[in-house]
Amino acid sequence: MSELFNFTHEVSAAKKALQGYKKDRINYFTVVLTSELYIKGILKSGFIHSMTDYFNGIIIIPSLFLSWCINILNSNKIERRIKMAKKTKFYVVWEGNETGIFKTWKECQRHIKGYGGAKYKSFPSLKEAEDAFAGSYFDAISPSKKKKKPDPKLAGIPVWKSIAVDAACSGNPGLMEYQGVDTSTGKQLFHMGPLSEGTNNVGEFLALVHGLAFLQQHKSDLPIYTDSKIAMAWIKAKKCRTKVAKSNANKKIFELIGRAEKWLKSNSFNTKIMKWETKAWGEIPADFGRK
Repeated sequence: MSELFNFTHEVSAAKKALQGYKKDRINYFTVVLTSELYIKGILKSGFIHSMTDYFNGIIIIPSLFLSWCINILNSNKIERRIKMAKKTKFYVVWEGNETGIFKTWKECQRHIKGYGGAKYKSFPSLKEAEDAFAGSYFDAISPSKKKKKPDPKLAGIPVWKSIAVDAACSGNPGLMEYQGVDTSTGKQLFHMGPLSEGTNNVGEFLALVHGLAFLQQHKSDLPIYTDSKIAMAWIKAKKCRTKVAKSNANKKIFELIGRAEKWLKSNSFNTKIMKWETKAWGEIPADFGRK
């Protein structure tokens, strides 16, 4: 009986193989397969061999069924490739030539190349990248630590009698603009841009300095909100620490940076700069709404 243990794609071939055999019954055995070689491997396994008496020593795989299975296999491969191609990673750079969130590895490499001790990591979604960028690098690389969700009660409520600033950038670098608004009403107080070859970090920095100068000019003691920790750090250092190279395209931006740094060094201010708690309160009122 074992010499008849085989498989064929066609019923006619199976009948021919069983000629002269007393119990010439042909049975169809449906197998979910991935390839013809896989079928052969299954047929040699102990499980199938133990069933050969019941199936009279022959397993029939209809050719149409075989073709269908192989087509399904190929379709699955194509779908997997499409899904892989569609997968987009977002790269966060906490410390590098330019910090921020970048859409390609090529961009990320450009901002960490030659920078000693650069800190960066990739994320599968923009939301995860933004959350990670708002935190620290060490929290992002320690997945074992369960991050607590922000508690709105601990964050309190915003000081509505204030102004808020924010920036937007199409590309990094790209067209950049920034604005300042009344936090409670959303009324625009000032706006700059769009300007070529800027970055979001530079925009956030310029927006803060513009806001400080605006409040001083209007002799206002209102606090100012920003959602950028980087901009707050640059204000404290009185220095825009961008690594973007100066060019004819971004000449205007570098003029603004020079004026902003000069203002910070030549003016004293008591304005309270506060971090807008995006996770607890939603987007900052000065947000451009492009996310």
